[in-house]
Amino acid sequence: MSDAKTTAGLFDCREAYVATLEALAHEDERIVAVVNDSVGSSKLGKFRSAFPDRMINVGIAEQAMVGVGAGLANGGKIPFVSGASCFLTGRALEQIKADVAYSQANVKLCGISSGIAYGELGPTHHSIEDLAWLRPMANLTVIVPSDPWETSEAIKAAAAFNGPVFIRISRMPVPALERANPTFTIGKAETLREGDDVAIIANGIMVHRALDAAQALAAEGISARVVNMSSLTPLDEQAILDAAATGAVVTVEEHSVKGGLGGAVAEVIATQAPCPMRILGFPGFLPTGSVEFLLERYGLTTDGIADAARGLLAKRAA
Repeated sequence: MSDAKTTAGLFDCREAYVATLEALAHEDERIVAVVNDSVGSSKLGKFRSAFPDRMINVGIAEQAMVGVGAGLANGGKIPFVSGASCFLTGRALEQIKADVAYSQANVKLCGISSGIAYGELGPTHHSIEDLAWLRPMANLTVIVPSDPWETSEAIKAAAAFNGPVFIRISRMPVPALERANPTFTIGKAETLREGDDVAIIANGIMVHRALDAAQALAAEGISARVVNMSSLTPLDEQAILDAAATGAVVTVEEHSVKGGLGGAVAEVIATQAPCPMRILGFPGFLPTGSVEFLLERYGLTTDGIADAARGLLAKRAA
């Protein structure tokens, strides 16, 4: 795929999640939803109305929620366990590790309102460590969709996949990406724009910003490849090696610069194809502020991404 663009309008990926889940539930009675008093923020009200006997609300008890999900999976159900990512992964990390990943339970964990979507609520509600916590866990597939279409495809793929999956679902509005031949495969990256001067690897809400940055760089004669690395585990190492062949790589994520997408890409580049690299993300606990304020402050903007690419190219030329 090449020269991907964005369509007009912005979309809440939670809507794509629940619409897909409801459609799948009509086809497969094994599908159930488990929530932590988050029916509203998970947008599961219609699911509850359509399937009142297939919605389990455990209250504000994330550890119990994951345990219930594992029990349902052991009983032959396909549970989609939904809650704010900061609480789902932070409070129930032991249950995710022992009851889901280690036990290879067929549980689908849905981290809602991930990243800095709860900007004004501060560090307690920011979820910028979740990928670093989950990525090392054996058996756990980790997916970070970029737009509503990919969110829907990730939910379908997770339901069909026999094993534990974590899907990071943002509430922050994003444009839909135009794809010439859309195909979603767990473990496969998506090259949205070809380029041979520098590569920008992004996932989640950063993908459309990476595309905008590549467009800005093109106006300066810089050819930037854009890779959507929505599958963080398993990781498409060949796509990373292809990106490294450009000679410079920028990673962009709505996450800590430690242990997430940048860390995963750096592990491959450092051991197999060393080249100049820049990791864009958050350095640590963040101040309280709006989403746009935080993204601007830490350079997670079109200009910030383009500047990082220019800096790498200047370093390479020096």
